[in-house]
Amino acid sequence: MLLALLSLPYGLLAQNQATPKDVIIQFFEAFHKQDTTAMRLLVNDSIRMESISSDEEQEIVITQTNFSHFLKSIASIPKTTEFREEILEYTVKEDALMANVWTPYTFFINDKPSHCGTNNFQLVLENKVWKIIYIVDTRIKTDCI
Repeated sequence: MLLALLSLPYGLLAQNQATPKDVIIQFFEAFHKQDTTAMRLLVNDSIRMESISSDEEQEIVITQTNFSHFLKSIASIPKTTEFREEILEYTVKEDALMANVWTPYTFFINDKPSHCGTNNFQLVLENKVWKIIYIVDTRIKTDCI
């Protein structure tokens, strides 16, 4: 009985610990609410962001984005503009210290498809909490939906 009682808090804690998928869901919930404070809490301080697209000649273009600038751009979206990133599925690969969450998506502005692609989130288990350390995405303007 004592052993069962001693293990109870750990069991409750484990149930309440966010999984890598939970963190990504929380990230998008905060993103859609333009809650940059909540978004910042879900990432490691040294987060890196990159986007992969192609130019008119179909050459690959890799763009790096500073996370603080990204947050400022999200916060500056006018309240009259509706935007949403519709996640089509979550594929999670996890080990003891790191995880990868792959999320194909379609991005809408005012209910019209803007672009589509795939997000790839890298997470690290930091003090028993999953934190995003790297986001890379593809951005495709054609053949969405």
